[in-house]
Amino acid sequence: MKLKPLADKVVLKRLEAEEKTKSGILLAPAAQEKPEVYEVVAVGPGGVVDGNEIKMEVKAGDRILTGKYTGTTVKVEDEEYTIVRQGDILAVIE
Repeated sequence: MKLKPLADKVVLKRLEAEEKTKSGILLAPAAQEKPEVYEVVAVGPGGVVDGNEIKMEVKAGDRILTGKYTGTTVKVEDEEYTIVRQGDILAVIE
């Protein structure tokens, strides 16, 4: 099964949390912060949403930053994805 986002929606996959600190200390899984950094998996076509023309600025493969409680989480074939509107994306990481 494949997710195909509609309108201004973007399908994201969370990137793994760091397992050790910058100084080299290993973290237990419970102590690891879940980053709000994702990889873009699929992007909707954009178009007119709520009367406004939406041009999609992100593309598959981009690494992005979102707000902490943004989007809807879904599970497809044992993979967890988050679906957000493009407007919920805070920044593209370059």
